[in-house]
Amino acid sequence: MVVLWDHIDLCQNSFSGYMEAKWVDTSPFEMEDEVKQVFKTLKEMRVDKRCNAYIGIQEDIKRWLVFLPLIAELRDPAMRDRHWKAIKDKVQKDFNVDDKLLLKDVYNLNLNKYQEDVEEITDQARQESKMEKTLLKLEETWKDVVFEFNKHKDTDVMLIKLSEENFEMLEENQVAVTAMFSSRYLSTFEDKCTYWQKSLAAISEIVQLLAEVQRSWSFLENLFIHSEEVKKELPKESEKFVGIDKEVKSILKDGEQKQKALIFST
Repeated sequence: MVVLWDHIDLCQNSFSGYMEAKWVDTSPFEMEDEVKQVFKTLKEMRVDKRCNAYIGIQEDIKRWLVFLPLIAELRDPAMRDRHWKAIKDKVQKDFNVDDKLLLKDVYNLNLNKYQEDVEEITDQARQESKMEKTLLKLEETWKDVVFEFNKHKDTDVMLIKLSEENFEMLEENQVAVTAMFSSRYLSTFEDKCTYWQKSLAAISEIVQLLAEVQRSWSFLENLFIHSEEVKKELPKESEKFVGIDKEVKSILKDGEQKQKALIFST
């Protein structure tokens, strides 16, 4: 039994050391490996496994093996104040998550009783973090996406298009935003998701409309502006096209001045 008591002392000393660790310095994965090792050693001992000492230290170790994975979840960088508030509401205790918080303070919250709730909240934190990163990337990317401009014949009119690479990215981004609407954790970023859903749809629609308008305008311009024969044969249509021509050129000029797809589409 001496070997068992020595092992119990070893475990308790380790656990006491864990308790005094600062939250910000906690290494739950390393701790879990250590606890798994002492548990393995305990199970391999040739001692009376029905005695109170054995059962007691076994229960202590098992509690740590449930607790430490929860700590690993809570130590995830995705955790924000709103997620910690949800934890506090669940355990009905208030505490500050700062450099004064010790692991024993968290241990005393009895998180083992709220394992599923903690896992639900930390999963929410991770999913929301992914959404947040996607939205930030959209913002950083599309604030700098500009149209490509090509001179129309020998004029100062610039035709507008979105590069093939950017158009493919646009389609991928639209799929990503649509996917976020199926998330059970949408509410936190719903306004931003809605904004990007509408903004990307507007860019897509305008790019396609511009392609159609420019194609039709380029063709009709040859007929109604540069063909004297057509002007004579279709005077009313030619006169009507003059207004259309001005409107198209005005739109293209506006696009040339704004340059950026997001600005032009809003």
